[in-house]
Amino acid sequence: MCITQGSQIGYDILAYLCDHPEAQDTLEGIVEWWLLEQKIKRRTAEVRAVLAELVARGLVLERCGGDSRIQYRINPDKYEEIRALLEERSGSHDPSGR
Repeated sequence: MCITQGSQIGYDILAYLCDHPEAQDTLEGIVEWWLLEQKIKRRTAEVRAVLAELVARGLVLERCGGDSRIQYRINPDKYEEIRALLEERSGSHDPSGR
C-alpha cells in the first residue's frame, strides 16, 4: 500500500492503530488524540537526538535531578558562543528579539 497524499498523517494513523488495535474514534478524536500522540513520539526522538548533539558540543550541560531524570541547562562557559550561533542563524544582533 502506498500512502501518498497526507502521507505523514496516514502513517501516523496507521502507527496509532498498530499500537492500539482496538481503538476507534471520531474525526475530532483522531485529530486531537491519535495524531497528537504520534507527533509527541516523533518529536521526543528528534529532541533526544538534538540534546545529545548539544551536550556533545558542550553547549548544553546535563545532570541527574533529584528524581533520577536528566535535566538540561545552558553551559554558562559557552554563553557567548551560543549567542554568536543564534545571531548567525537569525541574522539579527539580539537573539532574544529585543
